[in-house]
Amino acid sequence: MIQDIAPSVFHNEYTKKDPSADDYVFIFNEKEILVKDEAEGITCPKVSDIGKDKLQFLFTLNDSYDYLYLGNELLLPNGFHYENVKNLRHSPNKLLAFAGMTAYHLYIWYKNNRFCGRCGAKTIIYNKERALKCPLCDNIIYPRISPAVIVAVTNGDQIIITRYSGREYKGLALIAGFCEIGETAEETVAREVMEEVGLKVKNIRYYKSQPWGFDSNLLLGFYCELDGNSSITMDTSELKTAKWIKKEDLEEDTEHVSLTSEMMMAFKHNNYPL
Repeated sequence: MIQDIAPSVFHNEYTKKDPSADDYVFIFNEKEILVKDEAEGITCPKVSDIGKDKLQFLFTLNDSYDYLYLGNELLLPNGFHYENVKNLRHSPNKLLAFAGMTAYHLYIWYKNNRFCGRCGAKTIIYNKERALKCPLCDNIIYPRISPAVIVAVTNGDQIIITRYSGREYKGLALIAGFCEIGETAEETVAREVMEEVGLKVKNIRYYKSQPWGFDSNLLLGFYCELDGNSSITMDTSELKTAKWIKKEDLEEDTEHVSLTSEMMMAFKHNNYPL
């Protein structure tokens, strides 16, 4: 999956360090990221390309320190251009894909919390830890992570495959949804399956998790079995299609990026928790 970057090592501990010329900088413009095409795939600018002004420390990857540009207008360095941040999913530079996704998660958080939600004052960087702080009411704001479930509903050698309605992503999907207040992840599984396809499920069991910074989520993967009638009643406001597919009819995944795809392949090859 996109976070599987071993033997590289990701450190998200917050630190304070002056940027060096060879440190990488992630620069976003809404849903776009600044990149340059190279032989081994796209890459991001370095501090030497844009200077040290308005940079905020993000994390380290191996021995490299990575920063986020928090300024406004920027004169584009030579050879660089903006493209959709979700194109990182298909980049052969897997280390950049994971780093860019995680940087985008923090970019959205910084962007959406420029003002205090308690008193409305402009927030400041809180350099004791990864947080923003209100200078008036001392409100501390931490990065937002939204838990959501990815659900593989099975019935013998069949699995429910969906396509979303009205979303940017047009590929194959599993049932998914956000955990609500006062709800366990397992309760979310049962509720989302009922809401999206009108089915009852049993034997709910956890599989894996995945950070998904493109949408500020932490995805929790579950398998479950059909409990009763298999007739699908689809929520057309959420889904474009939803149908049972036999495991041998699932196409092989070659990118190994998302938890959704891995769960489909695990079912196809009988490598999932029974």
